[in-house]
Amino acid sequence: MSTTTDIRVAVLLTGRARQRLLGDAAAARLEKHADVVWAQGDPDGWDLDALLDGADAALTGWWTPALSEPLIDAHPRLGFIGHTAGSVRGLIPLELIGHRIRVSQATEFFAPSVSEFTLLHILSSLRHLPALDRELKSGATFEDFEDRLTPGLLRGRTVGVVGASRSGRAVVRLLLAFGAHVLVVDPTVADSEIVALGAEPVADLSDALPRVDILTLHAPLLDATEGMIGAAQLGLLRDGALFVNCARGGLVDDDALYAEVATGRLRASLDVFAEEPLPLDDRWRTLENVIISPHRAGFTVEALLQNGEAMIDDLLRWRAGEPLRYELPAERVDVIA
Repeated sequence: MSTTTDIRVAVLLTGRARQRLLGDAAAARLEKHADVVWAQGDPDGWDLDALLDGADAALTGWWTPALSEPLIDAHPRLGFIGHTAGSVRGLIPLELIGHRIRVSQATEFFAPSVSEFTLLHILSSLRHLPALDRELKSGATFEDFEDRLTPGLLRGRTVGVVGASRSGRAVVRLLLAFGAHVLVVDPTVADSEIVALGAEPVADLSDALPRVDILTLHAPLLDATEGMIGAAQLGLLRDGALFVNCARGGLVDDDALYAEVATGRLRASLDVFAEEPLPLDDRWRTLENVIISPHRAGFTVEALLQNGEAMIDDLLRWRAGEPLRYELPAERVDVIA
């Protein structure tokens, strides 16, 4: 790789994001290979035009303001963006990716974090771990749990995975290791790929729903998938089924899901919601048969640091004219998360 510093890089990360994504060694490595401009302070006060002045590349992430097409066009040297967050939607006009500008995104490093957290949600729900902890700390005795909060085993259960994304595939592998039977619904993936994972492909979501004990979502939020789980789909789930969402809140009709969970017919374990951050008076905070967490599935120390390192790696590959490892291909932008 090139060791010259004739490349100018704008790091459009907040202080909070830099701390999570770039350790001291990573920052020093970047500065060794490039003339680096570090954004400072609150992003609402950033002068993006000034920060990108003369920039050949940029690193972006959570809390980076949107880079509009006129802004990008005003900086013709800008040819590469390394995005360290979960989605480029809303950050860069998708039609520019792979044409006007090359974009890398190492979301594969989030897949292990999301899959482990999803499994944690499933196992905690099956074994009622939050309720056991809460009640014991409130003074319950061991005898108070006799014939209550009946525990269940993941082994032998049928789990439906909606979306064979990187995270979805990682979840499939963990579920299979626990002895679950896994159905996968994803019209964009060949049946042979799903079979190779060890799962059963199901072409239509409505065919999978009546068969599952647990349903977990791992699809991207697109126009075609927004609200894909509504009252009709939830009604196909058997009584007592567990609904898990560590993907995007917009995939689900929030009112329909709440209605099913509030009656006790379904249980839920949710990391994402229709409105985020979750308001203090939100109704999801009131139900005992739901586990909730604050959109943390992808956040682990290891995943974040690996992601930052990977984007520096690809930036330097781009500078050296080498193939990029994590590039978003133009033909995939319509289905990326």
